Amino acid sequence: MPDASDSILPDYQGLPRPVTRFAPSPTGYLHIGGARTALFNYLYARRHGGTFLLRIEDTDRARSTEDAIGKILDGMAWLGLDADRPPLFQFARADRHAAIAHRLLAEGRAYRCYATAQELEAMREAQKAKGLPQRYDGRWRGRTDWPEGQPYVVRLQAPQDGETVIDDQVQGRVRQANGELDDFVLLRSDGTPTYMLAVVVDDHDMGVSHVIRGDDHLTNTFRQLALIRALGWPEPVYAHVPMIHGPDGAKLSKRHGALGVEAYRDEMGILPEALENYLLRLGWAHGDTELVARAEAAKLFDLDGVGRSPGRFDLKKLESVNAHYLKLADNGRLAGLAAPRMEALLGRELSDSQRDLLLRSMDELKPRAKNLNELAGSALFLVRSRPLPMDEGAAKLLDDAGLKLLGEVKAALEAAPQWEREALEATAKQVAEAAGLGLGKVAGPLRAALTGQTASPSVFAILALLGREESLGRITDALK
Repeated sequence: MPDASDSILPDYQGLPRPVTRFAPSPTGYLHIGGARTALFNYLYARRHGGTFLLRIEDTDRARSTEDAIGKILDGMAWLGLDADRPPLFQFARADRHAAIAHRLLAEGRAYRCYATAQELEAMREAQKAKGLPQRYDGRWRGRTDWPEGQPYVVRLQAPQDGETVIDDQVQGRVRQANGELDDFVLLRSDGTPTYMLAVVVDDHDMGVSHVIRGDDHLTNTFRQLALIRALGWPEPVYAHVPMIHGPDGAKLSKRHGALGVEAYRDEMGILPEALENYLLRLGWAHGDTELVARAEAAKLFDLDGVGRSPGRFDLKKLESVNAHYLKLADNGRLAGLAAPRMEALLGRELSDSQRDLLLRSMDELKPRAKNLNELAGSALFLVRSRPLPMDEGAAKLLDDAGLKLLGEVKAALEAAPQWEREALEATAKQVAEAAGLGLGKVAGPLRAALTGQTASPSVFAILALLGREESLGRITDALK
């Protein structure tokens, strides 16, 4: 029977179930696969009125830095994946993990192993030579002739007969013969707990009911179940989600886009809701629905919608989703996100009036952009110092014929009684008709003068946004 040491930690008692968790190792950034795992755990808890927890598995002290922890927490916050309790740090619980190993020793469910590193290496070489699986052979199992004063590890006395069956919520029924399990290490010779032990103890103590993680952990699950059963603890429900692959079907790597979420935010200009939507659909489906906002996802997500095949990461698809969310985003928010990128490109700060102009231009700019970098770049013409720099295409439009048309448009615009988009377009049409040309032939040189480039939002919207004085000033600069 479980004793008092089996109780759930006070901060986690009575949590609404199901209880899920995301448990990253802070040895770098929050990568795409980890972000999707966190999202699935979050949405499953929200869908079923449960609890989402965060555990930082910082037992690798050499690689678990404050900077790495900060990046994970920052990435989670940016994606809006807020845990329902403060994060639990695994390293701080080493004494609790060790106590459980010693309890198993006392109960005869674990044992001391005095095999040296050299002996274990010789064992593996012999197994390899015979074509056998390389695993611990149980040489200290059942022995009590312990050499005094010698270091030892603590190993679980794993079951050797029968099989372990997992009714996985994604993979289906998965089984493994117990004879294929080895007596894995719980405590190292220096007394520190292993990952296998720490994960099982922490999941139990946090009251985790559902373990949703990558299918690369499936082999670990058979071992962890052996430990859970040795302790007599409740078994969580498991769901092993397929990994994310690159477009070529190979394991996702940096060349495919396996970067930290901060790279998608800072370098690629992706919105968090777009990345979330893309990751959600990268392995989960609800009919043919492609675009699923957070509130809807929290109502729809369940494990039966998670496929068994690896998702294929497609950066172009992500940008397409991002373009959709850019169109929906609040103009003030987008202007605030674009402004620092523009300032970095310009090498100076935007004035208050320029920020106001940027905000007023959002309805024209955002439908044309796939990411914040494009949005910022497309807005630069609004705030550049005069005379504007001209790209090659714009300069070609301002040849003799283009300048003649531009002069005629300027004269007509100066006489325009109203400086509004529709009236300005009507004025330009009159110039084009008088010259026997289509409106595009007049709009080209006008766009070049106003923006210094050949691609932009509607030239008449630009005239209205820049205002009479700035627009006529830019046209005059071009004519000079």
